[in-house]
Amino acid sequence: QVQLVESGGGLVQPGGSLRLSCAASGLIFSFYTMGWYRQAPGKQRELVASITSIGSTNYADSDSVKDRFTISRDNAKNTVYLQMKSLQPEDTAVYYCNANSRPLGHDFWGRGTQVTVSS
Repeated sequence: QVQLVESGGGLVQPGGSLRLSCAASGLIFSFYTMGWYRQAPGKQRELVASITSIGSTNYADSDSVKDRFTISRDNAKNTVYLQMKSLQPEDTAVYYCNANSRPLGHDFWGRGTQVTVSS
């Protein structure tokens, strides 16, 4: 059974930082492109960043995200991270972890972790 468990969310003041983690189990982690998505209230879920099994990264087409967020992975720990800095209220959302493998036809989601940026 595949599980993706996010952690690290919470309440942070504007300008603060958070590091999200997603621990994966039940799959061969190195076979999957891992991604972070977010969904703000009343909005569609959107890609924040993704990273392939060999470490190639892709970020949302937003200078704001590219400049402030960093995705990384540790294949030995079956974990993907999202380092977020200079957080702003517009970053408030539920952040979801995703594991995707096109060759295998697999697409798995975690339950999400809430990030709230507010003073």
